Amino acid sequence: MRRSSTFARQVLLVRVGRRDGDLHPGDLAPTEHRYADRQRRRYGLDRLSRPTLGVDPTLGLDRAGIEAVMPVSPAMPQMVQADEVGSIPLLPGERTMARRMKFGLVNACTLASLMLGMLAIFLAMQGEVRIAALCLIACVGFDGLDGALARRLGVASPFGAQMDSLADMCSFGLAAPVVVYASLAGSVSTAAAAVACALVAACAAIRLARFNVSPKDGRFFCGVPTTMAAAVLAVTVAIGLPVPGAVLVAGVALLAFAMVSSFPYAKLARLVKLPPWLWLAPVIGALVDIRLTFALIVVGYLVSGPVLWLRQRRTA
Repeated sequence: MRRSSTFARQVLLVRVGRRDGDLHPGDLAPTEHRYADRQRRRYGLDRLSRPTLGVDPTLGLDRAGIEAVMPVSPAMPQMVQADEVGSIPLLPGERTMARRMKFGLVNACTLASLMLGMLAIFLAMQGEVRIAALCLIACVGFDGLDGALARRLGVASPFGAQMDSLADMCSFGLAAPVVVYASLAGSVSTAAAAVACALVAACAAIRLARFNVSPKDGRFFCGVPTTMAAAVLAVTVAIGLPVPGAVLVAGVALLAFAMVSSFPYAKLARLVKLPPWLWLAPVIGALVDIRLTFALIVVGYLVSGPVLWLRQRRTA
Protein backbone atom coordinates (compact mmCIF):
# COMPACT_ATOMS: atom_id res chain seq x y z
CA MET A 1 0.00 0.00 0.00
CA ARG A 2 2.80 2.39 0.87
CA ARG A 3 4.65 1.69 -2.35
CA SER A 4 1.48 2.06 -4.41
CA SER A 5 0.67 5.40 -2.85
CA THR A 6 4.27 6.56 -3.34
CA PHE A 7 4.24 5.59 -6.98
CA ALA A 8 0.87 7.27 -7.51
CA ARG A 9 2.29 10.41 -5.97
CA GLN A 10 5.24 10.26 -8.36
CA VAL A 11 2.91 9.93 -11.33
CA LEU A 12 0.90 12.93 -10.20
CA LEU A 13 4.05 14.98 -9.72
CA VAL A 14 5.34 13.99 -13.14
CA ARG A 15 2.07 14.92 -14.82
CA VAL A 16 1.82 18.25 -13.07
CA GLY A 17 5.49 18.95 -13.62
CA ARG A 18 5.31 18.21 -17.33
CA ARG A 19 2.35 20.54 -17.60
CA ASP A 20 3.68 23.36 -15.47
CA GLY A 21 7.36 22.91 -16.29
CA ASP A 22 8.45 23.32 -12.64
CA LEU A 23 9.24 19.74 -11.53
CA HIS A 24 12.79 19.28 -10.29
CA PRO A 25 14.69 16.35 -8.88
CA GLY A 26 14.60 18.00 -5.47
CA ASP A 27 10.81 17.76 -5.38
CA LEU A 28 11.06 14.06 -4.50
CA ALA A 29 12.23 12.65 -1.21
CA PRO A 30 15.34 10.33 -1.12
CA THR A 31 13.09 7.36 -0.42
CA GLU A 32 11.09 8.16 -3.51
CA HIS A 33 14.31 8.42 -5.53
CA ARG A 34 15.31 4.91 -4.44
CA TYR A 35 11.87 3.55 -5.22
CA ALA A 36 12.00 5.14 -8.66
CA ASP A 37 15.36 3.48 -9.35
CA ARG A 38 13.95 0.09 -8.40
CA GLN A 39 10.95 0.64 -10.67
CA ARG A 40 13.26 1.65 -13.52
CA ARG A 41 15.37 -1.46 -13.13
CA ARG A 42 12.28 -3.63 -12.73
CA TYR A 43 10.74 -2.56 -16.04
CA GLY A 44 14.08 -2.36 -17.84
CA LEU A 45 13.80 1.34 -18.45
CA ASP A 46 17.45 1.94 -17.57
CA ARG A 47 18.43 0.15 -20.81
CA LEU A 48 16.29 2.42 -23.00
CA SER A 49 17.40 5.55 -24.73
CA ARG A 50 16.05 8.48 -22.79
CA PRO A 51 16.20 11.14 -25.50
CA THR A 52 14.41 8.87 -27.98
CA LEU A 53 11.60 7.64 -25.76
CA GLY A 54 11.11 10.75 -23.67
CA VAL A 55 12.21 9.18 -20.37
CA ASP A 56 11.71 11.44 -17.41
CA PRO A 57 15.15 12.53 -16.13
CA THR A 58 14.05 12.29 -12.52
CA LEU A 59 12.12 9.03 -12.34
CA GLY A 60 13.12 7.31 -15.56
CA LEU A 61 9.48 6.74 -16.55
CA ASP A 62 8.52 7.28 -20.15
CA ARG A 63 5.38 9.09 -21.14
CA ALA A 64 3.74 5.95 -22.50
CA GLY A 65 4.14 4.25 -19.12
CA ILE A 66 2.73 7.25 -17.28
CA GLU A 67 -0.26 7.48 -19.60
CA ALA A 68 -0.86 3.75 -19.11
CA VAL A 69 -0.80 4.16 -15.33
CA MET A 70 -2.92 7.31 -15.23
CA PRO A 71 -4.77 7.90 -18.51
CA VAL A 72 -6.38 11.20 -19.18
CA SER A 73 -10.15 11.05 -18.94
CA PRO A 74 -11.90 11.99 -22.20
CA ALA A 75 -14.43 13.99 -20.21
CA MET A 76 -11.81 16.43 -18.92
CA PRO A 77 -11.63 18.60 -22.09
CA GLN A 78 -15.42 18.67 -22.20
CA MET A 79 -15.61 19.84 -18.60
CA VAL A 80 -13.18 22.62 -19.28
CA GLN A 81 -15.06 23.59 -22.38
CA ALA A 82 -18.35 23.68 -20.48
CA ASP A 83 -16.84 25.98 -17.88
CA GLU A 84 -15.54 28.31 -20.54
CA VAL A 85 -18.88 28.63 -22.36
CA GLY A 86 -20.86 31.68 -21.27
CA SER A 87 -24.58 32.22 -21.17
CA ILE A 88 -26.44 32.53 -24.47
CA PRO A 89 -27.77 36.06 -25.01
CA LEU A 90 -31.56 36.36 -25.07
CA LEU A 91 -31.39 38.94 -27.86
CA PRO A 92 -29.06 37.90 -30.69
CA GLY A 93 -27.38 40.51 -32.80
CA GLU A 94 -26.54 44.10 -31.91
CA ARG A 95 -27.55 44.87 -28.33
CA THR A 96 -28.25 48.59 -28.44
CA MET A 97 -30.65 50.36 -26.12
CA ALA A 98 -33.18 50.83 -28.92
CA ARG A 99 -33.22 47.11 -29.77
CA ARG A 100 -33.51 46.21 -26.11
CA MET A 101 -36.54 48.45 -25.75
CA LYS A 102 -38.14 46.85 -28.80
CA PHE A 103 -37.32 43.41 -27.42
CA GLY A 104 -38.93 44.36 -24.11
CA LEU A 105 -42.05 45.64 -25.87
CA VAL A 106 -42.50 42.38 -27.76
CA ASN A 107 -42.11 40.28 -24.63
CA ALA A 108 -44.45 42.62 -22.74
CA CYS A 109 -47.16 41.68 -25.26
CA THR A 110 -46.42 38.01 -24.63
CA LEU A 111 -46.67 38.51 -20.87
CA ALA A 112 -49.90 40.47 -21.32
CA SER A 113 -51.39 37.45 -23.09
CA LEU A 114 -50.23 35.25 -20.21
CA MET A 115 -51.71 37.56 -17.56
CA LEU A 116 -55.02 37.83 -19.40
CA GLY A 117 -55.18 34.05 -19.49
CA MET A 118 -54.69 33.91 -15.73
CA LEU A 119 -57.39 36.58 -15.30
CA ALA A 120 -59.76 34.51 -17.45
CA ILE A 121 -59.24 31.54 -15.11
CA PHE A 122 -59.99 33.67 -12.02
CA LEU A 123 -63.11 35.15 -13.61
CA ALA A 124 -64.35 31.71 -14.69
CA MET A 125 -63.93 30.45 -11.12
CA GLN A 126 -66.16 33.30 -9.95
CA GLY A 127 -68.83 32.55 -12.55
CA GLU A 128 -68.07 35.48 -14.91
CA VAL A 129 -67.69 33.24 -17.93
CA ARG A 130 -68.52 35.80 -20.61
CA ILE A 131 -66.04 38.35 -19.29
CA ALA A 132 -63.51 35.52 -19.06
CA ALA A 133 -64.21 34.68 -22.70
CA LEU A 134 -63.58 38.31 -23.66
CA CYS A 135 -60.22 38.08 -21.86
CA LEU A 136 -59.39 35.05 -24.00
CA ILE A 137 -60.23 37.00 -27.14
CA ALA A 138 -57.85 39.72 -25.94
CA CYS A 139 -55.22 36.98 -25.44
CA VAL A 140 -55.61 36.05 -29.10
CA GLY A 141 -55.03 39.69 -30.06
CA PHE A 142 -51.86 40.02 -27.99
CA ASP A 143 -50.60 36.66 -29.26
CA GLY A 144 -50.82 37.87 -32.85
CA LEU A 145 -49.39 41.26 -31.92
CA ASP A 146 -46.17 40.01 -30.34
CA GLY A 147 -45.21 37.92 -33.36
CA ALA A 148 -46.00 40.71 -35.81
CA LEU A 149 -44.00 43.23 -33.78
CA ALA A 150 -41.03 40.87 -33.41
CA ARG A 151 -40.80 40.42 -37.18
CA ARG A 152 -41.41 44.08 -38.00
CA LEU A 153 -38.95 45.43 -35.42
CA GLY A 154 -36.30 42.81 -36.22
CA VAL A 155 -36.05 41.39 -32.69
CA ALA A 156 -37.28 37.86 -33.31
CA SER A 157 -35.32 35.38 -31.18
CA PRO A 158 -35.47 31.76 -29.97
CA PHE A 159 -36.17 33.08 -26.48
CA GLY A 160 -39.22 34.97 -27.74
CA ALA A 161 -40.47 31.89 -29.57
CA GLN A 162 -40.25 29.79 -26.41
CA MET A 163 -41.89 32.52 -24.33
CA ASP A 164 -44.75 32.69 -26.85
CA SER A 165 -45.19 28.92 -26.74
CA LEU A 166 -45.35 28.85 -22.93
CA ALA A 167 -47.81 31.75 -22.84
CA ASP A 168 -49.97 29.98 -25.44
CA MET A 169 -50.05 26.87 -23.28
CA CYS A 170 -51.25 28.90 -20.30
CA SER A 171 -53.80 31.05 -22.15
CA PHE A 172 -55.06 28.66 -24.83
CA GLY A 173 -54.18 25.26 -23.39
CA LEU A 174 -55.35 25.85 -19.81
CA ALA A 175 -57.44 29.03 -19.52
CA ALA A 176 -59.63 28.25 -22.54
CA PRO A 177 -60.75 24.78 -21.35
CA VAL A 178 -61.33 26.14 -17.82
CA VAL A 179 -63.62 28.86 -19.22
CA VAL A 180 -65.45 26.29 -21.36
CA TYR A 181 -65.81 23.97 -18.37
CA ALA A 182 -67.33 26.78 -16.31
CA SER A 183 -69.74 27.64 -19.13
CA LEU A 184 -70.90 24.01 -19.41
CA ALA A 185 -71.67 23.71 -15.70
CA GLY A 186 -75.27 22.65 -15.22
CA SER A 187 -75.98 21.88 -18.88
CA VAL A 188 -74.07 18.61 -19.18
CA SER A 189 -72.64 16.07 -16.78
CA THR A 190 -69.51 17.09 -14.94
CA ALA A 191 -67.59 14.04 -16.18
CA ALA A 192 -68.36 14.73 -19.84
CA ALA A 193 -67.36 18.40 -19.55
CA ALA A 194 -64.17 17.48 -17.67
CA VAL A 195 -63.12 14.89 -20.27
CA ALA A 196 -63.75 17.24 -23.19
CA CYS A 197 -61.83 20.12 -21.58
CA ALA A 198 -58.99 17.81 -20.55
CA LEU A 199 -58.72 16.74 -24.18
CA VAL A 200 -58.32 20.38 -25.19
CA ALA A 201 -55.48 20.86 -22.69
CA ALA A 202 -53.69 17.64 -23.70
CA CYS A 203 -54.04 18.24 -27.44
CA ALA A 204 -52.90 21.86 -27.06
CA ALA A 205 -49.71 20.69 -25.34
CA ILE A 206 -49.06 18.12 -28.08
CA ARG A 207 -49.83 20.68 -30.80
CA LEU A 208 -47.43 23.29 -29.37
CA ALA A 209 -44.63 20.78 -28.81
CA ARG A 210 -45.01 19.44 -32.37
CA PHE A 211 -45.02 22.96 -33.77
CA ASN A 212 -41.76 23.80 -31.95
CA VAL A 213 -39.86 20.85 -33.41
CA SER A 214 -41.43 20.60 -36.87
CA PRO A 215 -40.26 22.41 -40.01
CA LYS A 216 -42.38 25.46 -40.78
CA ASP A 217 -44.65 25.65 -43.80
CA GLY A 218 -45.44 29.12 -45.05
CA ARG A 219 -48.77 28.10 -46.60
CA PHE A 220 -50.55 25.73 -44.22
CA PHE A 221 -50.78 24.74 -40.58
CA CYS A 222 -50.50 21.08 -39.68
CA GLY A 223 -53.70 20.81 -37.66
CA VAL A 224 -55.78 23.64 -36.25
CA PRO A 225 -53.51 26.09 -34.38
CA THR A 226 -54.12 26.50 -30.66
CA THR A 227 -54.77 30.22 -31.09
CA MET A 228 -57.63 29.63 -33.50
CA ALA A 229 -59.07 26.82 -31.39
CA ALA A 230 -59.06 29.06 -28.32
CA ALA A 231 -60.63 31.88 -30.32
CA VAL A 232 -63.44 29.55 -31.45
CA LEU A 233 -64.08 28.41 -27.89
CA ALA A 234 -63.98 31.96 -26.52
CA VAL A 235 -66.38 33.36 -29.13
CA THR A 236 -68.70 30.39 -28.60
CA VAL A 237 -68.93 31.21 -24.90
CA ALA A 238 -69.11 34.98 -25.44
CA ILE A 239 -72.02 34.92 -27.89
CA GLY A 240 -73.81 32.08 -26.12
CA LEU A 241 -74.22 29.74 -29.07
CA PRO A 242 -77.75 28.27 -28.73
CA VAL A 243 -76.97 24.56 -29.13
CA PRO A 244 -77.56 21.67 -26.74
CA GLY A 245 -74.89 20.91 -24.18
CA ALA A 246 -74.14 17.49 -25.66
CA VAL A 247 -73.45 19.09 -29.04
CA LEU A 248 -71.11 21.61 -27.41
CA VAL A 249 -69.18 18.83 -25.67
CA ALA A 250 -68.87 16.92 -28.95
CA GLY A 251 -67.73 20.10 -30.71
CA VAL A 252 -65.10 20.78 -28.04
CA ALA A 253 -63.73 17.22 -28.35
CA LEU A 254 -63.72 17.49 -32.17
CA LEU A 255 -61.81 20.76 -32.00
CA ALA A 256 -59.27 19.16 -29.65
CA PHE A 257 -58.62 16.29 -32.07
CA ALA A 258 -58.41 18.74 -34.97
CA MET A 259 -55.44 20.43 -33.25
CA VAL A 260 -53.36 17.24 -33.32
CA SER A 261 -54.52 16.05 -36.73
CA SER A 262 -52.31 16.05 -39.82
CA PHE A 263 -54.81 17.90 -41.99
CA PRO A 264 -53.50 21.08 -43.64
CA TYR A 265 -55.30 24.28 -42.65
CA ALA A 266 -54.75 27.54 -44.49
CA LYS A 267 -52.96 30.35 -42.69
CA LEU A 268 -54.44 33.80 -42.29
CA ALA A 269 -52.14 35.23 -44.97
CA ARG A 270 -53.73 32.91 -47.54
CA LEU A 271 -57.24 33.62 -46.32
CA VAL A 272 -56.71 37.35 -46.76
CA LYS A 273 -55.93 36.78 -50.44
CA LEU A 274 -59.36 35.27 -51.09
CA PRO A 275 -61.67 37.13 -53.49
CA PRO A 276 -63.48 40.09 -51.88
CA TRP A 277 -66.93 38.66 -52.57
CA LEU A 278 -66.13 35.70 -50.31
CA TRP A 279 -65.51 38.14 -47.44
CA LEU A 280 -68.73 39.97 -48.18
CA ALA A 281 -70.87 36.89 -47.52
CA PRO A 282 -69.91 36.44 -43.84
CA VAL A 283 -70.22 40.17 -43.20
CA ILE A 284 -73.80 40.18 -44.47
CA GLY A 285 -74.52 36.96 -42.60
CA ALA A 286 -73.22 38.47 -39.35
CA LEU A 287 -75.66 41.35 -39.73
CA VAL A 288 -78.52 38.89 -40.15
CA ASP A 289 -77.60 36.25 -37.55
CA ILE A 290 -74.13 36.39 -36.04
CA ARG A 291 -74.46 33.09 -34.22
CA LEU A 292 -75.45 31.09 -37.27
CA THR A 293 -72.78 32.80 -39.38
CA PHE A 294 -70.09 32.05 -36.81
CA ALA A 295 -71.12 28.40 -36.63
CA LEU A 296 -71.00 28.05 -40.42
CA ILE A 297 -67.56 29.68 -40.62
CA VAL A 298 -66.17 27.34 -37.95
CA VAL A 299 -67.64 24.25 -39.60
CA GLY A 300 -66.37 25.37 -43.00
CA TYR A 301 -62.84 25.90 -41.68
CA LEU A 302 -62.78 22.52 -39.94
CA VAL A 303 -64.00 20.77 -43.09
CA SER A 304 -61.42 22.58 -45.24
CA GLY A 305 -58.59 20.55 -43.66
CA PRO A 306 -59.78 17.10 -44.80
CA VAL A 307 -60.77 18.54 -48.20
CA LEU A 308 -57.26 19.96 -48.77
CA TRP A 309 -55.74 16.69 -47.56
CA LEU A 310 -57.77 14.66 -50.05
CA ARG A 311 -56.87 17.10 -52.81
CA GLN A 312 -53.16 16.76 -52.05
CA ARG A 313 -53.43 12.97 -52.03
CA ARG A 314 -55.02 12.95 -55.46
CA THR A 315 -52.49 15.30 -57.02
CA ALA A 316 -49.51 13.49 -55.44
